[in-house]
Parts: sequence; C-alpha cells; structure tokens
Amino acid sequence: MSNGPHAKLAELGLELPEVVPPVASYVPAVQSGQHVYVSGQLPMAEGKLLATGKVGAGISAEQAKDLAQRCGLNALAAVDSLVGLENVVKVVKVTGFVASAPGFTGQPAVINGASDLFGTVFGEAGRHARSAVGVAELPLDAPVEVELIVEVA
Repeated sequence: MSNGPHAKLAELGLELPEVVPPVASYVPAVQSGQHVYVSGQLPMAEGKLLATGKVGAGISAEQAKDLAQRCGLNALAAVDSLVGLENVVKVVKVTGFVASAPGFTGQPAVINGASDLFGTVFGEAGRHARSAVGVAELPLDAPVEVELIVEVA
C-alpha cells in the first residue's frame, strides 16, 4: 500500500469529508506562495456540529480530543481541495482553540487530537509548531476550532 497521505488516512479508517462551507465571509483555505493557510475549522460533519458546549463542563477532554481530530480532518479536506494533500511538504503551524469551562487547563491534550492526526498522516513532515488556547466562546458554541498552515511543493 502507498505511503501517501490518502493511504495513511485509509489505514486509520478515515476518509476526507467534503470541505465545510464557511459560516461567514471567508474562504476555507488560501494559498500564498508556498504556504496554504486554512481558516479555523469546527468539528462539523455533514453540515452539522458534532457537539456544542464547553470542555470541562459537559464535554470531556477525551471527547474534545476526538472533536479536534475532526477539525484536523476538515482542515486536511480544505488543503486537499485547494492543492492536493500529496503536495504538502510540511505542516508548519497548528493553532487550536478550546472553549473552556472555568478551571479547565487541558487544552494541549485536546489539541493533540489534531496534532496526532497530522503526525500520523505526514510522518516527520507532520511535526509542527503549535498553540493551544483556552477561550470563553467559539462560533456556533463549538467546543474546539483548529487552524492550519502547511508548506506545499
């Protein structure tokens, strides 16, 4: 079996979803030079949020990690639709936002859902710089949101 990103996704039992349509005035991803900047992706599937609420109050950290993986999958779909995953040279930066209940400090572990996905799909090229930020609210009451910057060939 091929070692390409689509094959790695298949090995994980995952397939790229349709690109999530923007919920406001922006595009899912843009290319500037050798980089693709992916807009913040919510944990959407088939046009619906998979969960709403705050992590640490109604949404467990483990559930949020799974939701972050879905955000990452949606980000990969946006990259694929624009330039093709096979053209990704390096995952450069991941920024994850976690709608956090007061006192919740496990944001890094939550965003590992996306980071681990990128590492598995791209191997060494999936290792990246990252921020994991706790916030009071996210669009549509989403528990997590993930942005992505990749370098492309």
